[in-house]
Amino acid sequence: MIRVDLDVRLAEHRMSVGDFAQAVGITPANVAVLKNGRARAIRFSTLNAICQVLNCQPGDILRWEPEPTESA
Repeated sequence: MIRVDLDVRLAEHRMSVGDFAQAVGITPANVAVLKNGRARAIRFSTLNAICQVLNCQPGDILRWEPEPTESA
C-alpha cells in the first residue's frame, strides 16, 4: 500500500491545506483525499507540482507499506 505523507511537509513549510492546494492547482478536497489515503491514483503532473511546491523528491512524500494480512 502506498502512503502519502503530506502533513509533515506542510508543517515544515508552515503551509495551510488551502494555500497548498492553490499552489499545486488542486482542490482542498483532493488534498484531503491524498492525506487520508483514499487516493487511487495521482497524475505525474500533480506529483511534479507537489514536489515543486514542497521542494522535495517523490520519495519524501510517498512510502510503501505492506498490506495488512488477514488472520484466519
